[in-house]
Amino acid sequence: MTKRLAIGDLARQTGTKVNTIRFYEDIGLLPRAVRTASGRRSYGIPDVRRLAFVRHSRALGFSVEEIRSLLALSDEPERDCAEAAAIARRHLQDIETRITRLETLRDALSEVAVSCEGGRARDCRVIEAIAGTDLPVTV
Repeated sequence: MTKRLAIGDLARQTGTKVNTIRFYEDIGLLPRAVRTASGRRSYGIPDVRRLAFVRHSRALGFSVEEIRSLLALSDEPERDCAEAAAIARRHLQDIETRITRLETLRDALSEVAVSCEGGRARDCRVIEAIAGTDLPVTV
């Protein structure tokens, strides 16, 4: 018989909060856990691997829907991986767009920060810029 993990053990082993594991089950990223005779969740090696895949995907910034699509492809190994490549390319483009926006924000904030000459808060250039429209707000 293969070793099974309780939800707390799975959480500790993967560095995932118990509530996050339950959430991933609720939204279908993880299959519903097998239940023991006493009703406790029980996880096997495939569940550990799937959770690792989800965590790694989240760390890379993929959305829940993107992860769902990637998991569907993973569940059907004979499918063409062109869809996975397309998802990765779209995600990469989104990252590039965010980087460009963040660089613009960094430059604007840097300019405001170096323009601060000290003094009273009522005359603070940083506060004025944040309160006004001197800084871009979309990221």
